Amino acid sequence: MSPAAEGRWRRGTDVLLAVTALVLLAPLIVAVAGLIRWRLGSPVLFRQRRVGLRGKEFLILKFRTMCEPARPGQPDSERCTGLGRFLRRTSMDELPQLVNILRAEMSVIGPRPTLPEQVRRYNREQLGRLAVRPGLTGWAQVLGRNSLSWPERIMLDLWYIEHRGWRLDLRILLLTLAQLVRPRGVVGTGGVNPGFPLDRTGENML
Repeated sequence: MSPAAEGRWRRGTDVLLAVTALVLLAPLIVAVAGLIRWRLGSPVLFRQRRVGLRGKEFLILKFRTMCEPARPGQPDSERCTGLGRFLRRTSMDELPQLVNILRAEMSVIGPRPTLPEQVRRYNREQLGRLAVRPGLTGWAQVLGRNSLSWPERIMLDLWYIEHRGWRLDLRILLLTLAQLVRPRGVVGTGGVNPGFPLDRTGENML
């Protein structure tokens, strides 16, 4: 299959999966949005600038998981509510990214989109991570997620880009479903991933 044909096939698959998921999960999405509106108020969605394909920036969408800070400098661990922790643990906070997929800003499978300040610290090899659309799930996600350091995750993502194909993508989808049943690696040790700067804007879980 030529690169152009593969790109069209991959994009068509992304749209089909995103539309199907939005239709099937619509009651859950509405219920989660209602709970956030009731418990945390507005806004229901959290938006944050991330870096995508070939370095183009976009606004990633997530369900909000934190309350407003009660005081300046209040740590994120104190702002994350019980509802927020549940949404993160089950990855339901990521559901709005189905819209990012429909906008062609993301793919179903690929490296997780990172912050501009993190990308600025990439070396030449690590910039290869931007050669494909970022994904809702990915190879590094199913092999450790936030329990891995940033350099480890980037190397796994680069390996995926070099070897990606429908067999590997199917394996990632199956491993993602398994993780949804038994979540692991949601938070790294102390919530910190060494090697890159921390996000200071909150809602920084990937």
